[in-house]
Amino acid sequence: MTSALPAALDAPRQLWRRFAGWLHERMPKGLYARSLLIVILPIVLLQSAVAYFFMERHWQAVTSRLSAAVARDVAALTDFYEAFPKDEHRDIIQRIAGEDLSIDVHFLPKEPLPPPAAKPFFSLLDHTLSRELSLRLQRPFWIDTVGRSNIVEIRVALDDSVMRLLAHRTQAYASNSEIFFIWTVIASLVIIAIATSFLRNQIRPILRLARAAEEFGKGREVAFSPRGAREVRQAGAAFLEMKRRVERAMEQRTTMLNGVSHDLRTIITRFKLSLALIGETAETNELKKDVDEMERMVEAYLAFARGDGGEATAETDVAAILDELKTDTERRGLGAQTSFAGRRQVAVRPAAFRRCLANLVGNAQRYAKNISLTAVNDGHMLTIHIDDDGPGIPVERREDAFRPFYRLDESRNQDESHSGLGLAIARDIMRSHGGEVTLEGSPLGGLRATVTLPV
Repeated sequence: MTSALPAALDAPRQLWRRFAGWLHERMPKGLYARSLLIVILPIVLLQSAVAYFFMERHWQAVTSRLSAAVARDVAALTDFYEAFPKDEHRDIIQRIAGEDLSIDVHFLPKEPLPPPAAKPFFSLLDHTLSRELSLRLQRPFWIDTVGRSNIVEIRVALDDSVMRLLAHRTQAYASNSEIFFIWTVIASLVIIAIATSFLRNQIRPILRLARAAEEFGKGREVAFSPRGAREVRQAGAAFLEMKRRVERAMEQRTTMLNGVSHDLRTIITRFKLSLALIGETAETNELKKDVDEMERMVEAYLAFARGDGGEATAETDVAAILDELKTDTERRGLGAQTSFAGRRQVAVRPAAFRRCLANLVGNAQRYAKNISLTAVNDGHMLTIHIDDDGPGIPVERREDAFRPFYRLDESRNQDESHSGLGLAIARDIMRSHGGEVTLEGSPLGGLRATVTLPV
């Protein structure tokens, strides 16, 4: 018994989860749209509840009372005619009905009543008036609430004739209820318009903060000052404080690295000077090669640690950089081709961006005979493919290739100074721009390095 209860509850839970998942997929994802939904949904529910629980009941009550009054008038006129059936009394009945009751009365020859008319879709008046007439009349009757929109026609079968009564629809039906709905809709639209305006003003500072954070992540400087509600201003102030701390840390690191770079270059210069004073021998030539190798490695280490973060962002012709890399590749005796689609100018740090592409192209130059450079700027994303026909990199080792100082002895070596920093520097530069560098198989048979950058 105890195990059957959880099993019985499992189906409703699964149904609820499916409904919640379906609803979550269709709910708006933006803060502005969700805020509007929070404002609009209660208004719609409130107005619907008021319209149904109050106005619909009120409408029915008023219509019932008006229809009862018309039914009483019809019954009174019928009783009066039955009490005074002579022809001379018909004029009196017509005069009293027209002047005091606002009902037009006509007497038709004795004939069968028309067949019942089709019930309208919204038959509140038809149903209510028929019920009230049935309670007060003991004779057959026929009503038409549809044929003439402003007139309600009632026919009562008498002994020697048919009494035809024409009353205004407003006498039996609460016809002014739509005014309430019109004013309700107008008031709702005004409230929604005011709420939309206020929400837009509250969302705009959040969007500015997001844009400033995005631009800062891409290494671009953007003017930003906290605005909006107190919580939004607090978030903006926290962002500015974080930005100042990051910039201060970068400045301190750059200052330290400049000092280290100066000291190391001084020592390497002393080595070179000492080797030059010793003279040309087989041993000194080997030592000079080692010193040159050490100098290149030190420059690579410092460049990787420094990250080229001090360079300013500027509009850069990416197609021109690709053409320069193509010329450099052809100068080495290799085949190269380039293609570019879209806007050529992109806001990047020029030297750092060129070095990123140069590292990727240089990596291909060492192990391939043909290189293809393809770039597309669709207005939202800049995508650059660097394809080669070299030996490539195994799939399981492509991500490892971006690790600093990692060497792929079986296939490729990323940096000609053997520091293993070429791809690591390229990815670090691109990520500092808010982009990414990935590796995959190339259509040429070798390796494809893909650079993606939001623009």
